[in-house]
Amino acid sequence: MSTLAVGPGRGGSRRAPGPPGSISRGLLRGLPLAPAVVLLGVFLAWPVVYCVWAAFTDMALTGASGADFVGFENFTRAFTSAEFHRSVFLTVVFTVLSAIIGQNVLGMVLALLMRSGHQVVRAVVSAIVIGAWVLPEVVAGYLWSAYLGDGGSLNVALAAVGLPAQNWLYTAPILAVAIANVWRGTAFSMLVYSAALSEVPKEIEEAATVDGAGTWRRLFSVTLPMVRRSIATNLMLITLQTLSVFGLIWTMTRGGPSGQSATLPVYAYQQAFQFSDLGYGTALALVLLLIGGIFSLIYLRALRLGETMS
Repeated sequence: MSTLAVGPGRGGSRRAPGPPGSISRGLLRGLPLAPAVVLLGVFLAWPVVYCVWAAFTDMALTGASGADFVGFENFTRAFTSAEFHRSVFLTVVFTVLSAIIGQNVLGMVLALLMRSGHQVVRAVVSAIVIGAWVLPEVVAGYLWSAYLGDGGSLNVALAAVGLPAQNWLYTAPILAVAIANVWRGTAFSMLVYSAALSEVPKEIEEAATVDGAGTWRRLFSVTLPMVRRSIATNLMLITLQTLSVFGLIWTMTRGGPSGQSATLPVYAYQQAFQFSDLGYGTALALVLLLIGGIFSLIYLRALRLGETMS
C-alpha cells in the first residue's frame, strides 16, 4: 500500500526538495576554484579597494602612521592644480604620439611589408623589432639616453654632416620619450597585425585587383576593413599600456626638465614617494585609471559603430 505526500494547503502540493547531497556536490565542484578566488581577492581585489580608500585620506609616507578621511579634497586639489593639468596634457600627447600614431601605424606598415617581403627579410626585421620589445624599460631608457643625449650618437652624426647638435632630452623631452617608446613597443602591434593579415583571404584581394583597384584602394577598401576588429583591439591594448609607462620616462628624463615630460604616472610617483603624499598620489592613480577607461569606451564604441555601419 502506497502513501501520497500532500503538501500544505487545501488540496495543494509542493515541489519536493532536491536530495541533500546535491548541495554538497555543487560545493565540491567549485572547490578547485577556491584557491584562485582567494588569490584574486588578496592580490587583485584587495589592493584596488585599499587604493580607492587611500585616495580619500591624507595618508603620508612619513610622519604619523594614521590616515584621516578627507573626502574629495585630494581630487579637488588635483583638478585645480596647473601641474596636474599639464601632466594630463603630456600624458595624452605621449599616448597619441607613441601609441595611436607611432606604434599603431608603424606596426601596420611593418606587418604589410613583411607579408609581401622575402623570408630572409622577414626574419631579420622580426629579430630586430622583437629584440627591442623584449628589452626592459630601464635598459631601453639608458640606450636612448645615450643616443639622444648631449654627446650622444645622434649629435655625433649631425655634427658630421654640419648640422647643429643639441640635447634632445632637454629641448624636446616628450618627443624623445615618445620615439623611444615607439621603438620599444612597435613589435606588439606588428605581431597583432601580422596575425590578422594572415587571415585575410588572398582571393578577395585578387578579385579587387581584377576589378581595377590599385594598391592603395585595395588596402583601404578591402584589407583594412577586414582587420577592423584587430585594429580596435590593438589600439585599446597599446593605449592602456602606454598610459602606464613609467620606467622608460623616469630613466630618460625623470619627468624633466621642469616637468616637461612628467606624464601622469611620473607625476603621481613624484607626489607619492618624493613628496611623501600617498593619499594625493593614489588619487592621481585613480584619475589615470579613469582616463584609461575613457579611451577603452571610445574604442569599444567605435568598434560597435563600425560593425553597425558594415
